[in-house]
Amino acid sequence: MIRLLLSDDHAVVRRGVAAILDGEEDLQIVGEASDPAEALRLAHSALPDVVLLDLRYAHETRSGADIIGALHDAPSHPAVLVLTTYDNDQDVLAAMDAGADGYLLKDAPLPELVAAVRAVARGEGAVDPRIERRLQSQPSPEHLTSREREVLALVAAGRTNAAIASELFLSQATVKTHLVHVFAKLGASSRTDAVARARALGVLAPES
Repeated sequence: MIRLLLSDDHAVVRRGVAAILDGEEDLQIVGEASDPAEALRLAHSALPDVVLLDLRYAHETRSGADIIGALHDAPSHPAVLVLTTYDNDQDVLAAMDAGADGYLLKDAPLPELVAAVRAVARGEGAVDPRIERRLQSQPSPEHLTSREREVLALVAAGRTNAAIASELFLSQATVKTHLVHVFAKLGASSRTDAVARARALGVLAPES
């Protein structure tokens, strides 16, 4: 049984998604959150396997992307599947950079949503096909700047954004911007994916 936590500031959306997913034999809704703070609290008490997370919340300064790392650190170490209406590259890549395991739009067909939930629960990625196609149409890896290559090399070495910022004498916001550009140019959906693609394309040296 895959335990699910839903986090969205619209009750109608939560109830609709819950009704859809709870009808699947292997899926169980164990909590519903209306804001980031409640999502974090329930991630610790309800012990979900997967958190379905919206990106933006009314009257909240924190976004969904801001709590992805903290959700992963909850006791059950849940996967995080972003489920949102926002499909612009900045939101998509910022969420992936923050560690989202998947990114799906709310108007995705039901079978696609269910398949994405099951995929991230298995430790696989899941990206809305419309977003994936757009990412793959971005500029090629040859257009990576020297600074972007430096940042990517440090990501490959396991450095956090904070560590990269300190090492390269940059702000964390600048590091994040470089990573957004790297993800777009490589058509990558996560840090791990970006490194793997860069190594396959010869942008980074193969792992020793």
